[in-house]
Amino acid sequence: MTTSGVRVRIAPSPTGEPHVGTAYIALFNYLFAKKHGGEFILRIEDTDATRSTPEFETKVLDALKWCGLKWSEGPDIGGPYGPYRQSDRKDLYKPYVEQIVTAGHGFRCFCTPERLEKMREAQRAAGLPPKYDGHCLNLSAEEVSTRVAAGEPHVVRMKIPTEGSCKFHDGVYGDVEIPWDAVDMQVLLKADGMPTYHMANVVDDHLMKITHVARGEEWLASVPKHILIYQYLGWEPPVFMHLSLMRNADKSKLSKRKNPTSISYYTALGYIPEALMNFLGLFFIQIAEGEELLSMDELAAKFDPENLSKAGAIFDIQKLDWLNGRWIREKLSEEEFQHRVLIWAMENDRLKEGLKLSQSRITKLGELPDLTGFLFKSDLNLDPSAFAKIKSTPEELLDILNTVQPDLEKILEWNVETIEAELRAIADRMGKKLKVIVAPLFVAMSGSSRSLPLFDSMAVLGRSVVRQRLKLAAQTVATLVGPKN
Repeated sequence: MTTSGVRVRIAPSPTGEPHVGTAYIALFNYLFAKKHGGEFILRIEDTDATRSTPEFETKVLDALKWCGLKWSEGPDIGGPYGPYRQSDRKDLYKPYVEQIVTAGHGFRCFCTPERLEKMREAQRAAGLPPKYDGHCLNLSAEEVSTRVAAGEPHVVRMKIPTEGSCKFHDGVYGDVEIPWDAVDMQVLLKADGMPTYHMANVVDDHLMKITHVARGEEWLASVPKHILIYQYLGWEPPVFMHLSLMRNADKSKLSKRKNPTSISYYTALGYIPEALMNFLGLFFIQIAEGEELLSMDELAAKFDPENLSKAGAIFDIQKLDWLNGRWIREKLSEEEFQHRVLIWAMENDRLKEGLKLSQSRITKLGELPDLTGFLFKSDLNLDPSAFAKIKSTPEELLDILNTVQPDLEKILEWNVETIEAELRAIADRMGKKLKVIVAPLFVAMSGSSRSLPLFDSMAVLGRSVVRQRLKLAAQTVATLVGPKN
């Protein structure tokens, strides 16, 4: 039981590598719960069935546990308001959607994807923001019943007021007002019977008795939809708090296209969780210079949710490096340091797999560091000359690297077999032999044209490290191509 009644949650979607932004929002909720003697809950939001996978769910749980976050209820440990995975709650949502429709606050929409796309194209061409045009809003009850009885695919949308604005108080932004004409007639229930994020989010937060919803500022514009759903169902909304997004030094949004964002990338490079949480926690507290090194308990003690900044949280990798170095030097005993190194080396079976792949390729143990070192390096420091032995032109190498990087993102399960299959498919699509495709990848992954088996190495390195090494390799090769005319 909570001592305050405060219940907060983190609700990640298992659709990709766990993002440091997820850890950032999770940490805020965790500290908020600790500050108020409340409960911190984990819920998996997997309404996007096409992109959600068990592998990514496991990665989310593992990453948040690595961060040192502990939840009192979740899909792995259960709790009084389960299940804590939306796909397991599918049958819960439809009655609430039907309640909204019956009360006249929602309607069935039979528009095809083709019609909706043409509608959006026309709106974009006219310089208008794309949103539903109300085509099915006023269908007669008789026509709706006939089309539903005939099995015609449809979704359920919510009605939006035609005049005025939605006014609400946000825990960070204060009083907010958003005109109703800026709010879309959101789909609540998809044609496959699954709720959209917006519907499931509100129902789950209510049934799980969530008192405060703290999430990224990108969700601020969705609050009017959520408040309407609460009103349509006769429920009291929680307190909303929208945290500033983490940004790069140039104030652009932190994204994997620009910088490494996966928690797994930082674990692979040897950052320790205390340092990463320390770094993220500094965005939520006020401290004097010289007080930066803080444990989770110390962060909780200094945490002040009433004094949050609306300015973007800058993800300064140099500051993270500085904090990580201080934690290693000042906070870990000699025995603990050795223990952490061994855990890190064995992560993702790096050491075990590296040794297994090396055994048939060496004549003495002293050759191991040169052959397997790339599996443990944080930076290969690639030089353009490393690609000189490859027969392909720099332009061809750059084309290969720029093609491989996004295509590998399509792989749902990351392993030796799927990596090999995708690279063979890329070779076919590009009309090149496989050996032409893999030649620059050997260098990109290991810094050398002589290395361990490529597909195995990429599987061991992990998706996030492979992504970053391909990006850095492309930047290196681009210097050989020179500027475009």
